Amino acid sequence: MDWMALFLSLRLAAWTVAILLPVAILAGRFLAYRRFAAKGLVEAMVMLPLVLPPTVFGFYLLIAFGADSPVGAFWQEVFGHQLVFTFEGLVVASVIFNLPFAIQPAQRGFEAVPVAVREAAACCGMSPWASLWRVELPLAWPGLVTAMVLTFAHTLGEFGIVLMVGGSIPGETRTIAIAIYDRVQAFDTAGAGAMSAALVAISLVTIGATFALSARMGRRLS
Repeated sequence: MDWMALFLSLRLAAWTVAILLPVAILAGRFLAYRRFAAKGLVEAMVMLPLVLPPTVFGFYLLIAFGADSPVGAFWQEVFGHQLVFTFEGLVVASVIFNLPFAIQPAQRGFEAVPVAVREAAACCGMSPWASLWRVELPLAWPGLVTAMVLTFAHTLGEFGIVLMVGGSIPGETRTIAIAIYDRVQAFDTAGAGAMSAALVAISLVTIGATFALSARMGRRLS
């Protein structure tokens, strides 16, 4: 078992979820409630990582994060090191690649909030932010939980994006998925099997705990 790779994957997933949670709330709510001419285009751009092969998406991110790009040059100047082949680069790539897994379920959760409930909150004098925190978020909670679980689980299994943007640097960019691939390449099926089983177990526990939490929250709200 490559514990370093496992802990790095969990760390990457935790950072991705932490960053995407507020993004999912704001973007999901905006897309759920607002109507504008380019909405279809915006939703299509959010969903783009789902249809592009991870290696293709990773290639474009590699170019976008490279030292010759504006983003890469800015990062180099501010932080003193390149963005590609670093853990920070993996976090940025993971956040971008997981946008559809975070935003779409959150959008569906906010769309399920009845219009009459939001109008009643406004009639009671609640500001938009007060309505969000006290009325809409509790009702849209199942969608947000789904978004975060999908993001966490998908990040743990990311391979193509990680390989293209981060490579396989132990302790820096070598995630559990990359470690499994390396073990298979070395014909270490026992090691690959142990890490694969650990990944399956973590995913099952995460999803099971989410279902239990969602059911408990549903009983409280009913």
